[in-house]
Amino acid sequence: MDELIQYAPELARGFLENVKLSLVGVVCSLIIGTVLVAMRVSPTPVLRAAGTIYVNVVRNTPLTLVLAFSALGLSDTLGLVFSSVPRTNSFWIVAMGLSFYTAAFVCEALRAGINTVPLGQAEAARAIGLTFFQSLTLIILPQAFRAVVAPLGSVIIAMIKNTTVATAGGYLADSAAVMKETFDTTGASIPIFLGIVVAFMAVTLPIGYFTGWLARRMAVAR
Repeated sequence: MDELIQYAPELARGFLENVKLSLVGVVCSLIIGTVLVAMRVSPTPVLRAAGTIYVNVVRNTPLTLVLAFSALGLSDTLGLVFSSVPRTNSFWIVAMGLSFYTAAFVCEALRAGINTVPLGQAEAARAIGLTFFQSLTLIILPQAFRAVVAPLGSVIIAMIKNTTVATAGGYLADSAAVMKETFDTTGASIPIFLGIVVAFMAVTLPIGYFTGWLARRMAVAR
């Protein structure tokens, strides 16, 4: 317990970095995932093929490899730089990799939601002259999001926990990296480990309960 009290400020700062990564990842992955699902259900074969290939490749690739590719391939080799400050640049490199990885799972959750929308609604939209983009954004996607609130909540929770592998992308300021440093200094400490576990549970459990409640609240009887 003494170790937990001693290193609490450092661990709290590390956990705050995980929270920041999670917030950026949630927003970006929802946007990218929505674009991907639009590609997957598009009437254009090239877009459908591109979306399908991307989702299948990313979903079957370990996140650590995605983050390592973002840091070593995109940043070091191709020169992709978000900031001249190394720590800030590493943050955005990891956030980018995490967002594009999670977007594949968001896409599949939304595609399952689209499948719950009656086909007749899409046909009615075409009958009144709406374009594919209009019918998708005005009719189909709003209902799809409503149908997959709980699955999206599970994706978000998984992404929050995935921020603990940020070190694979060269970001050494998250809670897992700080915890490793304390273990290297003081030896393995159960109180420190349990403190990090409780911190993550304090974030993920409310999200799970809220999305479950919201899903029941927004459920539509068909």
